[in-house]
Amino acid sequence: MFSHIVIFWTQPDQPQTAQELIDGANRYLKPIPGVLHFHVGKMASSHRSVVDQTYQVALNISFPDKKTQDEYQVHPQHVEFVENVFKKVCKKVVVYDFGE
Repeated sequence: MFSHIVIFWTQPDQPQTAQELIDGANRYLKPIPGVLHFHVGKMASSHRSVVDQTYQVALNISFPDKKTQDEYQVHPQHVEFVENVFKKVCKKVVVYDFGE
């Protein structure tokens, strides 16, 4: 199992960008072959101080292995997502990848 977690900060002066990012992820990324689990959503507020609440959207994708995740990164739909959605609406991104 290989996990790919992406934290997105969208344009703060454009509140619709979080939903645009979610819609784009569902359209371009979810159908890419090799994805075992796909979950994208808006930041959940929390009263706990250890919970980061500075971002707007997070993406959590699981793959069977790192090789499949590497193939996902160069898949044409991932490239389209980066060009058509990500570059338009995001100001910052942090990625956490981990596996067995």
